[in-house]
Amino acid sequence: MAPMVVFWMGAGLIAVAAAAVILLRAARAALQPGAEDPTLEVYRRQLSEIDDLAERGLIEVAEQEAARVEASRRLLSAADASSLGWVAPASQRPWIFAIAGAVGLAALGGYLVLGQPGAADQPLQRRIEAWRSDRLTDLTPPQLAAVLREAIKERPEVEGFRFLALAEAQSDNPAAAARALRRALALAPERADLWEMLGLSLLSQSGGEVTPEARDALAQAVRLNPEALAARFHLARGRAASGDREGGVNDLRTLARALPAGDPRLVDIDTAIREATNSPPTVAVGPASEMINQMVAGLAQRLQSNPDDPEGWVRLVRSYAVLGDGPRRDAALEQARRRYGARPEVLEQLEKAAATEPMR
Repeated sequence: MAPMVVFWMGAGLIAVAAAAVILLRAARAALQPGAEDPTLEVYRRQLSEIDDLAERGLIEVAEQEAARVEASRRLLSAADASSLGWVAPASQRPWIFAIAGAVGLAALGGYLVLGQPGAADQPLQRRIEAWRSDRLTDLTPPQLAAVLREAIKERPEVEGFRFLALAEAQSDNPAAAARALRRALALAPERADLWEMLGLSLLSQSGGEVTPEARDALAQAVRLNPEALAARFHLARGRAASGDREGGVNDLRTLARALPAGDPRLVDIDTAIREATNSPPTVAVGPASEMINQMVAGLAQRLQSNPDDPEGWVRLVRSYAVLGDGPRRDAALEQARRRYGARPEVLEQLEKAAATEPMR
């Protein structure tokens, strides 16, 4: 039997024994003649004190009678309550102990079936080392974030912090993404894309509200790159929400006119205009998803100019699958298949990436 199983069985038995001792001693004390509710003695003392005050002439006879009636009423009420007791009938006790034992056995059985009682201890550092030896494309976002955090300790570079921010965002940790982006901006303060990502991560933290800190980051992105569409969109949305509804709506309409017909971002712009004009919105805006979409679009653009990157294609296919974008996933998969048809190991990774479940 595994040592861990022995340990948990021993711990469980000790806990059961301790609980049994406490309950049995408490039940025995409750059955003893002197084990009555202490409040009864308090009310008896009140009756004695009332009589004492009356004898010394400190209260009138009428007040004495009224006080005795109230104290007697409380005494009788407490006596009735204490006489009920809390001990279970003797006929029910075996069932109670049987149910408690069954719960313990069910928990142990579930652990033996579903758990890993023979697994050795796995410290976080050891797990990170194992993840670093795996393909990055096979890691979950939290695992990738842990690997990147270790990597940037050795090489604190801008791109490392940027990829860490993306991994943290995909792990639903926008606060950590913002910290990584601030570290990146300390090294490259003129990077408009980093300022835009920072603004989007701050929006995720605030539930979509354009806070002053998010507005400053987005404004910095637009100053460095007037074509930063995501930053312009949220600045316009924030302008409308802060009271300048007409100016915000005009900014949104200007942004919409700059996009080609059929651009999916027009849906978000239309939703923001409806919100600003108190019309029923049809689609909710998701800053965290938008940041991920932006990064995936950047990866797709990079692969078009530098397509000889099998891991990049696997990441792109997986990203489209996670986002639930079937048409783009299939198109990227077909391109990668044509390029790496002679490399079965790459094709296998691509198929696995394409089968990734979309985000809920």
